[in-house]
Amino acid sequence: MHRRTFVYGSLAAGMTSSAFVRRAAALARPASKLQFAEPTPFNFDLLIERARKLATAPYQAPPRPAADLVAQIGYDAHGRLQWKRDHALFADSAQATFPITFFHLGQYFPHPVKMYAVQNARARELLYDASGFDMPSDSIARQLPSDVGFAGFRLHESQRRADWKTQDWLAFCGATYFRAIGALNSYGASARGVAVNVTADTPEEFPGFTEFYLEAAKSERDPVIVYALLDGPSLSGAYRIECQRSKGVVTEVDCALFLRKDVQQLGIAPLTSMYWFGENDRRYQLDWRPEVHDSDGLVLWNGAGEYIFRPLNNPGQLTTSSFFDRGPKGFGLVQRDRDYEHYLDGVNYDRRPSIWVEPLSDFGAGSVKLVEIPTDDETMDNVVAFWNSDQPAKAGATLHYRYRLHWLDREPFLPKAVAHVVATRVGRGGEPGTPRAEHGTSKFVVEFAGPPLDECSVDQKLEATVGASRAEISRVRVEPVGSTKRWRALFDVGFAGDQPIELRLYLHQGTRTLSETWTYPYRPRAHAT
Repeated sequence: MHRRTFVYGSLAAGMTSSAFVRRAAALARPASKLQFAEPTPFNFDLLIERARKLATAPYQAPPRPAADLVAQIGYDAHGRLQWKRDHALFADSAQATFPITFFHLGQYFPHPVKMYAVQNARARELLYDASGFDMPSDSIARQLPSDVGFAGFRLHESQRRADWKTQDWLAFCGATYFRAIGALNSYGASARGVAVNVTADTPEEFPGFTEFYLEAAKSERDPVIVYALLDGPSLSGAYRIECQRSKGVVTEVDCALFLRKDVQQLGIAPLTSMYWFGENDRRYQLDWRPEVHDSDGLVLWNGAGEYIFRPLNNPGQLTTSSFFDRGPKGFGLVQRDRDYEHYLDGVNYDRRPSIWVEPLSDFGAGSVKLVEIPTDDETMDNVVAFWNSDQPAKAGATLHYRYRLHWLDREPFLPKAVAHVVATRVGRGGEPGTPRAEHGTSKFVVEFAGPPLDECSVDQKLEATVGASRAEISRVRVEPVGSTKRWRALFDVGFAGDQPIELRLYLHQGTRTLSETWTYPYRPRAHAT
């Protein structure tokens, strides 16, 4: 999935709070210019029943009207097809909360999705109308049929903001993908409704949201409610997603899934991101920037209460890591490095949101899967994380999950009792004054910061416990980092061959644990030069 097609518009502005301005804006709202079909009864139970019935019938791929023309609407041409703001859904609402605009079909979003507005347990389908889009006179989109449909939608900031027409905070577009800005007002990693056979023996499937039902927020403090019907070759589903705009964004997901076929690998609460290179590898030599990534780590808070940080990698081949658990407290793809100087890029990598999955129902026993796909640039999402239950996903099964997604600048439940990983660095083994190119030896430097270390003086003795699946660990020491409150653990890894080595590390002082657990799949060949 091409990731750049999800980034629309600038995303930072202040709030207009004048009562006079609010009243003037309300009086100036235009009458709705949208075209709707006749209303029909709607609620979540009815949507669930529709999804259940869909799963009992053979899958039918959604229609693709004028597919040859849609395929010619490339990235740049698609970006010029903008929904007119005075045609925004809910823009004439008395509550003046969060207007909704729509995405056009295009090369990267070829599947039409039906849109409905929900009010008082009734749903009205929004009819496609080309006049709702700002459309260049030479656009091939003008040749499309009158009922071609929409590709997706986005939620704009409250109309109480003078700049709401250019500021959005949540977008659904393509398959079951959606993304939100975090506390730092920037898009980055995305979520999906479900992931099917990402690394299974059979090809990955991409089911899609085929219908959206949109219910306006009652006030700025209330959520916009998005209902979605999912359909794909192996399963169907019904989703209710409460979308709350606050410091960042919180999306609460309630989903019912119905399996048509056996699914070898069913991914629940999947997250997708991009990692090209960072401080823990050598690929920076291919580009002028020090680091390029939307996320730099996977974080897990397991059922036993252990907090784990796993730096991301750009491996030489597709790699899957499994973190087995029962009753996970949460997991997420995070961007911990917020220093602009570490990116030196105007696309705001330092402001990309961290996404945290908070289970609200019992996820049971299973594993968090982390899939890392090789990439040689930043235009493709190459990192996927999701929950995979131990229970087989069999045809005829009904599954129900509830979870909350937090789109913030950091994990929402970051434990204050332990320090956290802030950097991972890898180099040649050895010490100054000794041969620095020792064959089969690498040095790791892992830096930590956080409240427990703030209290430590430079003359205190801190220890690191380091474990390895197959390697000789030597030269282990812990030291303060200059005049900062950070501490770092240093150790050498001696190895033979090029098979991966699983490393684990945490700081402690006697029996007192001072840090979260750092884990890393070291691939010697990747750092041989």
